[in-house]
Amino acid sequence: MCCVGFQSSFFVVAWCMEYHPDLTASVIFGLGWIYTLLFVMNMAWVRRSYSVDGSVRVNLLGLLGKGQDVPVAGLWALYAATLGMVAIAHLTSYSTPETFLIRMPDAFKTAINSLSGPVTFFALSVGLFAAMIVFREFLVRPAVGWILLNLAILFLALSMTDYDFRQIVGKPDNVPIVGMLFIVGFFTWLSFSRAVDNDRRRAEGRPLREQEKNEKVLTWPDLVYTELICMVALTALLIAWGIVLQAPLEEPASAAKTPNPSKAPWYFLGLQEMLVYYDPWMAGVVLPSFILVGMMAIPYIDFNKLGNGYYTFNERKFAIVTYLFGFLPLWVAMIVLGTFLRGPNWNFFGPYEYWDVHKLELLNNVNVSELFWLNTLEQPLPTAPAGASFPVRAGYILLREWAGLLAVLFYLFILPPLMAATIFKSFFVRMGFLRYMVFANLVLFMAALPIKMVLRWSLNLKYIVSIPEWFFNI
Repeated sequence: MCCVGFQSSFFVVAWCMEYHPDLTASVIFGLGWIYTLLFVMNMAWVRRSYSVDGSVRVNLLGLLGKGQDVPVAGLWALYAATLGMVAIAHLTSYSTPETFLIRMPDAFKTAINSLSGPVTFFALSVGLFAAMIVFREFLVRPAVGWILLNLAILFLALSMTDYDFRQIVGKPDNVPIVGMLFIVGFFTWLSFSRAVDNDRRRAEGRPLREQEKNEKVLTWPDLVYTELICMVALTALLIAWGIVLQAPLEEPASAAKTPNPSKAPWYFLGLQEMLVYYDPWMAGVVLPSFILVGMMAIPYIDFNKLGNGYYTFNERKFAIVTYLFGFLPLWVAMIVLGTFLRGPNWNFFGPYEYWDVHKLELLNNVNVSELFWLNTLEQPLPTAPAGASFPVRAGYILLREWAGLLAVLFYLFILPPLMAATIFKSFFVRMGFLRYMVFANLVLFMAALPIKMVLRWSLNLKYIVSIPEWFFNI
């Protein structure tokens, strides 16, 4: 809301935010169903744990002497019972929402918001990716995967007690992205689980999982019936989705009033985030083209024939790590950042922070030419005299941008041979010159995004090469 008052012949504009409570009775009741679902899921897990898991020794910090053997299923049953009580507390709550105790602590929200930022977000995503690769054998254990799923759902449920978080995540066009994150997490976990299992079988000399369970079925009726059931289930889901969630339709488009922020569809938000670091022709044309060309070139430049038809990690480490780094931190994480953390004016907001349209982040972005001439040599940028001919103006432009052009030429033409003689020597021998150069340039173009992001955060670097006279910026 906006309150406007007059004082001493000039206007005083006071921006008054309308108060929105973090919790309402309907929100508490809705979260009760989430905890109920989590309770039912964990009761099913208790049954599974009772038949699969054994016992664990518990001593309660020495209170039980040498300890007492407790079934693992009993611990899961205790956790499920706690979830059941929490669900009942939500569904039968008679207290006022303001005094309801089960909510995300304010101290935690403040800490998360204060630590939020593009640098922290990207570093955390890369760190989690590295941890996923290093500790994959531990993470693929069923109990660990189930704990991670519970933590993710509990974090989402507690975070929904914050109004600002709920406004972002609960938007009808953002709900599918939340579901996408759970789906991506599950299938990534499943693929690593199968890969670790096959790598262990290889080491022990046992048949692969795909070789043991290689029972063939007929397309009719087995496959057709399965597809029919999936089609009916998905149709029912989409109908329920369309009834429960309102269509994310806005007012008619108007050039006089554009949305703030103006966001692309979720599948293009990674490209829109690239626009922060690259010129539109680079972020919107060159890099996406390299993604498509690179995916088409993979079968022709791949010399490792292992891993065809079965899951593995040890036999295709470089290929899997490279692909997942491009997919998870550089694509999925960029979609999450653009969807949930980029607000008005494309500023960065914490997950529990109000999207204030008046938030300003002052940045003094510089180009490589400015860093070289103004900051290092303390001289003005070379500028062609007024009325100079095209060759003279071109010479001054090349003189001004020579440092950035040299860096780009080194990156694209000198670095590949250096990598062929060092870290990628075996790749060069097995690929040959042509395939290796295609491979090296694809890798370098993929690495160009995180490199440019780091340069922007550390040096406020805008362009490596800036030639606005020719509409050419890198």
